[in-house]
Amino acid sequence: MTSSFEFHTHPARLSDAERDKALQVLRDGVAMGRLSHDTFIRRMELALAARRPDELAVLTADLHSEGRLARLVFGTVEAVSGFGVRLRRAWQAERLPKLLLPHPGAGHPLRIGRDPANGLRLTHETVSRVHAELSRQGGTWVLRDLGSTNGTTVNGRRVIGAAVVREGDQIGFGRMAFRLAVN
Repeated sequence: MTSSFEFHTHPARLSDAERDKALQVLRDGVAMGRLSHDTFIRRMELALAARRPDELAVLTADLHSEGRLARLVFGTVEAVSGFGVRLRRAWQAERLPKLLLPHPGAGHPLRIGRDPANGLRLTHETVSRVHAELSRQGGTWVLRDLGSTNGTTVNGRRVIGAAVVREGDQIGFGRMAFRLAVN
């Protein structure tokens, strides 16, 4: 009687580093315009579900990574174009109307919106009736969005709930923008 032993070998499991590398190649591919958004999303889903390295290789085969020179060129172009955006924002910030912070001893928050009962009434159509509230908490100023339709922003970022603000910050209510200033 002869016994036969068979060993089934399974391919090596996919490491997190391999998956991260493939995801980075996909992100670079969409950033370079080589993948559409839909293709990127689908390939990312497949990469997250992949179990073997060969499954990842298929997803990135048409996205050869750029050489060192190409990365340098793209990085330089990105830095130069970003500089123009930052310069334009800084120039526009200085031209924004000033919104003076209330006196710290006022004790009650400043309501902002279209409603005549607000402490600061803004009559622009993108400003909600009761849009936001500016209050002093401890030693800091806090800007709270009160469920506005068109949002409240601080330095270009939408406020979800509340955000700490300082003198010089750019704040927006709908499409109205101001620069915070101290008396």
